[in-house]
Amino acid sequence: MVEVPVKIYMTNLAKKAREAVRPLALLSSAIKNAALQAMADRLLADEEQILEANRLDVEAVGKNLEGETNKDTIRSAVERVRLTSDALREMAGGLRQIAQLPDPVGEVTGMWRRPNGMQVSRVRVPIGVIGIVSDMGPKITTEPVALCLKSGNVCVVRGGGEWIRSSTIVATLLRESAERAGVPSGAIIFVERPERETVLELLRQNKYLDAVIPRGGAGLRKTVMEQSRLPILCHDVGVCHIYIDADADLPLAQNIVVNSKVQQPSVTNAVDTLLVHQSIARALIPALIRRLLDEFKVEVHGCPKTIALTGIQSLSGYKSVMEAKEDDWGQQFLSPTLAVKVVKDLDEALDHIARYGPSHTDTIVTRDYATAMRFTREVDASAVMVNASTRLHDGGEFGLGGEIGISTARVHARGPVTLEQLTCQKYVVLGTGQLRQPHPVPVTYEDAIMLKRPS
Repeated sequence: MVEVPVKIYMTNLAKKAREAVRPLALLSSAIKNAALQAMADRLLADEEQILEANRLDVEAVGKNLEGETNKDTIRSAVERVRLTSDALREMAGGLRQIAQLPDPVGEVTGMWRRPNGMQVSRVRVPIGVIGIVSDMGPKITTEPVALCLKSGNVCVVRGGGEWIRSSTIVATLLRESAERAGVPSGAIIFVERPERETVLELLRQNKYLDAVIPRGGAGLRKTVMEQSRLPILCHDVGVCHIYIDADADLPLAQNIVVNSKVQQPSVTNAVDTLLVHQSIARALIPALIRRLLDEFKVEVHGCPKTIALTGIQSLSGYKSVMEAKEDDWGQQFLSPTLAVKVVKDLDEALDHIARYGPSHTDTIVTRDYATAMRFTREVDASAVMVNASTRLHDGGEFGLGGEIGISTARVHARGPVTLEQLTCQKYVVLGTGQLRQPHPVPVTYEDAIMLKRPS
């Protein structure tokens, strides 16, 4: 049997997704919630089948990496693909949590009455068809699907080719259980072919898709930004800064920096650049950097003042502070790497952030209220934090429920992209026969002069 060309295959999927837009948008909250619960039940009921498919994917990844000498690379690749019983329970729990969130579709966000008696209101509605391109592993696939379903959006999901067996079985189970609960066919679509060309073809389906969301590393996001003909709904590029003010609690500052960098270095809300007020640099920097080097093996790139203050070799023999290059200040590292700079004052810190922004997440550590408020007013970032880790920039941590990512763009949404940000708004107008009346003919300056002349 001849396989359908990738372009035709992807176009057919996109057409099927577009056909499901209207019936899904009209679906009641009760049916969507029941579908999410059924999807969670099915994941747990078919655990053995999922884990067996995943075992084959893990084995294939191991074979593909034969000859790779870096053990961290091998471990990272395998762990990204691997599913466990605990992971499946976590995925099911995420589906149930989203089922419990308020449905944003149909929410009236504003209403007013015009002088002619016409009533105008704004109402939340689904965006339509959303493409999701992910290289974050099969564990991450269920949450975006659930968020799209709850917000009334059809989704077309393309996961990594490395876990095609896992994603295919998970897709089948989710789709079957959702459709049995009343979700229209075509509302949840997974790309079940591993070719890389499927990503590019998905990004070109602007006739049928309304937006795309990249979920993954810098390479994936770069590809989507350069190749997409669709609006990018979740753009999470940007540097994360922490500024330690002159009036800061130093133990608190140290803990915030360590958590922001070390807790999960590869994510987009991990800190990239640390700015330290010169008056407290000597008291803070040597101890902090020694801790980062020795305990956590963080690679530190420092300005000349930072290097002069440390001038130490790690106790464990790890590299000492490296000299920071100009490119380091605008770099989103996504790794255990931190750039450190000593600044003269708050103004220099703000100028630095503005120069290398717009930012993803920026934190100030200070006990001075006026300084903190000025920082929140003047910093251009998707989230500005005071005395808190940058890692807390997250939909769940903000109490918004699950998120599909963090957006640093200024259009449509900024910050955690949750259910509300997966909708747009339309106007609904209730009238009683109102007609638009012609506007008075404008009087020109010359006409006004003529009117004032005596006859």
